[in-house]
Amino acid sequence: MYIIIVGGGKVGYYLTKHLLAAGHEVAVIEKNPKKVENIINDLGGIAILGDGSDAGPMSEAGMNRAEIVIAATGDDEDNLIVCQMAKIKFGVKRTIARINNPKNERIFSVLGIDTTVSYVDALVAQIERGIPAHSLIHLLTLRDVGVSFVEKQVPPDSPVIGVMMSDLNLPEQFLIALIIREGKALIPKGTSSLQAGDDVVAVTDAENAGILDLLFRGELVKPH
Repeated sequence: MYIIIVGGGKVGYYLTKHLLAAGHEVAVIEKNPKKVENIINDLGGIAILGDGSDAGPMSEAGMNRAEIVIAATGDDEDNLIVCQMAKIKFGVKRTIARINNPKNERIFSVLGIDTTVSYVDALVAQIERGIPAHSLIHLLTLRDVGVSFVEKQVPPDSPVIGVMMSDLNLPEQFLIALIIREGKALIPKGTSSLQAGDDVVAVTDAENAGILDLLFRGELVKPH
């Protein structure tokens, strides 16, 4: 399957890495030269430098033959334009957009975007849900049950660095589900600890969405 990803930030990078490992053909359009260089160095010559909402880079990437286009930038307006261009100008059958503001979800739906998701694991699940032969992930629609992903990077001076997971005092409705470290995804255990620069992915309810900030300030470490 040929998939084009617009946006080569963290979401686009890890999604591209996953899809390549799953055997898909992938191209990335990214306007930041440094990010393009990093993708080429790490994943091969699959990145195109350019604005993913412009027809030129879209044509260069071969969008007319793409089966799925994923808009994964950090700007909701850009993601909307990318998906509309893909459908209207290039006839792409399926578009998936990352949304950064949940209030925009209804607008995207009304304007014909097939799927909106908010994190890389959800993006992967939506893609593989449409590929029965590679149906590896079954995703609960977390928004419907009041739960969402939150993600933040551990600051270099955080007091929580080096503290074991078993020594953290986290709320009951809060789970650290994933740690992304140097491009690798780690599932934390009780003996795991955070390092500076780790991207921490948690699953929580709306009430506890700010817990990572407290954690990184060292306020949720159990007293000894």
